[in-house]
Amino acid sequence: MNRLIVSLFTLLLAAASLSPAWAQAPQPPEVAAKAYLLLDVSSDQVLSERQADAQTDPASLTKLMTAWLVFDALKANKLTLTQTLPVSVQAWNERKLGGSLMFIDPKMTPKVDELLRGMIIVSGNDAAVTLAEGVGGTVEGFVAMMNRQAQAWGLKNTQFKNPTGMTVAGHYSSARDMALIAARIVRDFPEHYAAYYAQRNYSFNNIKQDNRNMLLGRDPAIDGMKTGYTDAAGYCLVASAQRDFPNGKRRLISVVMGTTSREARASESQKLLNWGYTAWDAVRLFEAGKPAATVPVWKGAQPTAALGAAQALVVAVPRGEGDKLRTVISRTDPLVAPLTQGQRVGTLEVSTAAGVRIASVPLVVQQAVPQAGLLGRAWDSIRLWIK
Repeated sequence: MNRLIVSLFTLLLAAASLSPAWAQAPQPPEVAAKAYLLLDVSSDQVLSERQADAQTDPASLTKLMTAWLVFDALKANKLTLTQTLPVSVQAWNERKLGGSLMFIDPKMTPKVDELLRGMIIVSGNDAAVTLAEGVGGTVEGFVAMMNRQAQAWGLKNTQFKNPTGMTVAGHYSSARDMALIAARIVRDFPEHYAAYYAQRNYSFNNIKQDNRNMLLGRDPAIDGMKTGYTDAAGYCLVASAQRDFPNGKRRLISVVMGTTSREARASESQKLLNWGYTAWDAVRLFEAGKPAATVPVWKGAQPTAALGAAQALVVAVPRGEGDKLRTVISRTDPLVAPLTQGQRVGTLEVSTAAGVRIASVPLVVQQAVPQAGLLGRAWDSIRLWIK
């Protein structure tokens, strides 16, 4: 089921804006960036984009993938937050390259938790290299892991050459791919996201540095993500915000790449997020675990089965368009026991009043239905033959 959800999310993110679903879609603001994308995480819909698949230098946005792999290693108990890691000469030599630093040296043995803070909050390249060596054995081994994960997620415009984001030939990504990586961190590791990405500063070895994400101090709804800058990339920012609404929490992620200054990447990101919240509504159609339909079951120990979405189904619509949506259920018929919980038996589709499909999710069995006894199965066999 997890693989099914991952594939669905990837397909929705990649295809959400291939055709206009709305005759009168809200006009996005002018965004002063070479490339950008605004993703509604709650509905897995791209609300606006420009040059989102262009291969470009991602700078320190690269560290989003580095962080995801470290979080994954923590989940697999290959690392612990209190474990110390040696600082190699390669990590120490990052000071010569001119990027951001945590300021660690080979005499130190920082903890994984400290290194994560040094990489995420202050964008330390030395921290990123140390973590990469701790997870992958070598930087080269870790980079291979980064690229395998990118391929597993279907990121077609991403290739990594290092874990830091320093400019090198063949190291590139795109606004769409960065949005997907950012969303995976939020979805897969909410506890780590909450622990690190909202922190506004970090002190290590008596050196205090500010988080370069200026939006953390401007909008209380913004709780992370990552900045980046190189001469080749310009100023980049992935920003994530979550606001409360009567029908639940709603998260948006904006990606801007190639802006002209720190202020520009912050203001353009804020502009996108504000537009996403005000011009679009999130409509909650079905809750996870709650039936969307109850249908007959043949040869089962019970006569009906509850079917629903594998996860909550939320769609983003232009403001005021929510009551015009249409939902259609297509399912296996006849439905014959045994049925297992989570078994896919059809599709839930959501379309606009004009008939344009905007979402399609698996329809699954909410509770298992075992087979009936011999007499029950025989009787239903006769009824099916007559039918």
